[in-house]
Amino acid sequence: MTEQSAKTTTTGGRKHRLPVRMLVAASIGNAIEWYDWTIYATFSIYFATQIFPAGNEALALLSTFATYALAFFFRPLGGFLLGRFADLHGRRTAMFLTIMLMAGGSLVIAILPTFEMVGWLAPILLVLARIAQGMSLGGEVSNASAYLGEVAPPSRRGRYSSFFYISTGTAVLLASLLGALLTGVLDQGQLASWGWRIPFLVGGLIGFFGLWLRRTIPETEQFEENKKKAQELKNPLLTTLREHPKAVAQLVGFTLLSTLCYYTFFSALTPFAVKSRGADAGNVFLALSIATALFVLLQYPMGALSDRIGRKPQLLVWSAATAVLIVPLSSLIGPGFGNLLVVFGVGLALYTAMTSIAPAIMSELFPTEVRGLGIGAWYNLTVAVFGGTAPLVIQALSEAGASQAFFWYVAGGAVIAFLTILTLPETKGTVLR
Repeated sequence: MTEQSAKTTTTGGRKHRLPVRMLVAASIGNAIEWYDWTIYATFSIYFATQIFPAGNEALALLSTFATYALAFFFRPLGGFLLGRFADLHGRRTAMFLTIMLMAGGSLVIAILPTFEMVGWLAPILLVLARIAQGMSLGGEVSNASAYLGEVAPPSRRGRYSSFFYISTGTAVLLASLLGALLTGVLDQGQLASWGWRIPFLVGGLIGFFGLWLRRTIPETEQFEENKKKAQELKNPLLTTLREHPKAVAQLVGFTLLSTLCYYTFFSALTPFAVKSRGADAGNVFLALSIATALFVLLQYPMGALSDRIGRKPQLLVWSAATAVLIVPLSSLIGPGFGNLLVVFGVGLALYTAMTSIAPAIMSELFPTEVRGLGIGAWYNLTVAVFGGTAPLVIQALSEAGASQAFFWYVAGGAVIAFLTILTLPETKGTVLR
């Protein structure tokens, strides 16, 4: 899409008109992906002993988190295969495939038989469903990011990119509100026996709605103009390392912190606060819901700010503030709604400096013919290593009585990200390669 077709202008200086329907359709797959991944982490404390042997609750929970982490290691494979598919056959076609995989996996989990009914077949089916979702998410993030970057006018790429996490935050907010509702109206026994299935069923149904919505989005002009280059590439993954090694290193450096922030605040802290710090589950869900609403509201203003002041200053503030504040914030986790609101609110408000421009930053690193693959493979490999293991790491450290070490781990990641961001060129207003 050209800049002229993406906006309405007049000689009187009428404001840019965002193609909202197209941006929502492009972003909704990512929303559904993260909704499903969030409810898996947040409801794991209820269904762990349904799918795994109930004799040892701690072992069942660890097994559930290990399945969560395992699925992440299929994200790089999904990012590679579906990213390459998108570079060859189009962003739109690839995004149809990813949303079908995610919705199908969610519905399978919703109707899973329990361990008591079918024995080890239950966890096997869970693993297979999560593998499908892991591959789907690996492709969805890279392809939706590339799509948003390619359809955006250069001067407004930050604004267009903000829709990526507006949709994600809205979906996570839905998951959090649903968690608050279910924990409020169902008792522990009901949640463990059948209540945990409801969010997965909802996720599957939303997925099929997203599939219907995406039927109208056009393919990007950048893909159409460069698909022949992509078809002529041999060993495209090696091409990203050989011709764009700095871009790969930069992507890994700032994604490391981004994924740790995401899984710390949206996933890992919920079971950690309840199980390890004695927080009330309802208070945790409510605090997360309010903070997530703030997260959504800040996306567009922060995206617009990056179009004005640049990407780099925004990212430097985010990484530096996270390095300084994450450990003090962790000391507030525990009983009491106010403290929880501060933890989630401050953490997620800072995180918007990154999330609002993530598609723009990643799209600006690679040329069109390897953009889907370059983002898909290296972004997802980093997320698998650091994000997929976050709930498992925090749970294991809690069991060992060293939960505070996790937050120093995040602070260390923030320092690495800060040093990486210093090497980035400023890209606001530039034309994609």
